[in-house]
Amino acid sequence: MKVIKNGQVLTENGLEQVDVQFDEDQILAIGKDLFGDEVIDAQGKVVLPGLVDVHVHLREPGREKKETIQTGTKAAAHGGFTSIFAMPNVLPYPSDAQTMEKYLGLIEKNSCVRTYPYATITRNEAGKEVVDMHELEPFTHWFSDDGVGIDDDAVMAEAMRTAKKEHVLIAMHTEDMHYRKPGASVHDSQINRDRGYIGIPSACEAEPLKRDLKLAVEIGNMYHACHISCKESVEALRQAKQAGGNISAEVTAHHLLLEDKDVQGPMWKMNPPLRSHEDRMALIEALEDGTLDFIANDHAPHTLEEKQQNMEKAPFGIVSLETSFPLLYTEFVVKEKRWTLEQLVQYMATKPAKRFGIEAGQIKAGYLPDFVLVDLNQTYTIDASKFESMGKNTPFDGWEVQGKVCETIVGGQTVWKG
Repeated sequence: MKVIKNGQVLTENGLEQVDVQFDEDQILAIGKDLFGDEVIDAQGKVVLPGLVDVHVHLREPGREKKETIQTGTKAAAHGGFTSIFAMPNVLPYPSDAQTMEKYLGLIEKNSCVRTYPYATITRNEAGKEVVDMHELEPFTHWFSDDGVGIDDDAVMAEAMRTAKKEHVLIAMHTEDMHYRKPGASVHDSQINRDRGYIGIPSACEAEPLKRDLKLAVEIGNMYHACHISCKESVEALRQAKQAGGNISAEVTAHHLLLEDKDVQGPMWKMNPPLRSHEDRMALIEALEDGTLDFIANDHAPHTLEEKQQNMEKAPFGIVSLETSFPLLYTEFVVKEKRWTLEQLVQYMATKPAKRFGIEAGQIKAGYLPDFVLVDLNQTYTIDASKFESMGKNTPFDGWEVQGKVCETIVGGQTVWKG
């Protein structure tokens, strides 16, 4: 049994000077003068629930030159994330029970945080044949073909009907490639056209999302929309939620912080792309009014060699696990005073945990003993060369931020300490 003492603890009542007592399985008690066999001194720190990220690319198995389970989960711990959901675009694809069982064994062996893998929605993410969700359900409750959309309306409807029957969640990257010209790398805007870039219109995301939302409302399955980036998608989500759909949606830190005007090269290339100022404002307001439910990262590591190619050839994606909390805390809590710390933790821990059905994201008796100790007053410069992740591909290298993760605890054990 352990106890955290001397810190300001974020509980249901806000920040309190209380002790937290826990073992390896759960939080036992919150209060004054609690005892433990081991004391963790949180003097000068704020104790937050471990953060939860439902959208992470770990690359292993199959693409270990970019990232491994070990380095990716170490990066998560460094960023204060204690629960992550791993996207299934690995090799072999987790499209059947046998492959998923092996994948879970790899995760069990190499992960330092709680890692929940998605299975694919269609076999090998080919968009043609829905996987056997009944066979996979004992291993995972979450399904995604992240990285590609599903073009066939009948396949999407079958997937949703099956997901409803099996009580599992579908998470969709919506993208209709008919809207994307060869070599497109950024948002289709005048700013980017003037730079000579080929753009991706908002309809590329919004139109297939509208199709999905219509089906999800009709069928009534659990549907989650990944990395929403434009105002058209926000409006479609708003209408679908008002129609009673069992629907949630995420937005990334980079889409809340950056716009098309900020693009300087391949380190700013991600999919969906950074859109207009109007889009960014719509995303912030949609998060605040509940149309968007929470923040996810879409952590997408690549090698520097890949990212040092020109805009047309460089892969989409940035790393974000180690930077999102301090970036968002600095911008929205400290500078703009638009959010409270409690709101930020709701967006980054409580709400994603609740939607994805895990007993995390709150410091509450009976919940998982996962914590992050943060010095909210410490300022520092983001240095990509010091990331735990193998990926150094970030547009935020050199940014000054406030709020440093000092220690991350998972299952009662310290897994990262600065």
